[in-house]
Amino acid sequence: QVQLVESGGGLVQAGGSLRLSCAASGSIFGISLMGWYRQAPGKQRELVATITPGGSTDYAHSVKDRFTISRDNAKNTVYLQMNSLKPEDTAVYYCRTRVRLYDYWGQGTQVTVSS
Repeated sequence: QVQLVESGGGLVQAGGSLRLSCAASGSIFGISLMGWYRQAPGKQRELVATITPGGSTDYAHSVKDRFTISRDNAKNTVYLQMNSLKPEDTAVYYCRTRVRLYDYWGQGTQVTVSS
């Protein structure tokens, strides 16, 4: 079994910053792609950013140049540094991790950006 524990969400004013963390534990031999997704009220869950074990990244156009995804392979942890936050970034942010053939999701952490 794989457990993902997210932290770092909260309330911030527009223009502010937050850093999310997601630590994977359990049966994580073969862990590969890690990423962040988000879901705003009334909207579908969408990709925010992903990162491979080698450090290759991919970003949604809406967050490029504002958000940075990184990972610590030794700690099986993925991070999302969010700068210049906007009210439209308000959502529940979910960590997603691929272990061998399966995808696992975290419980989600709320990010609220006030105008």
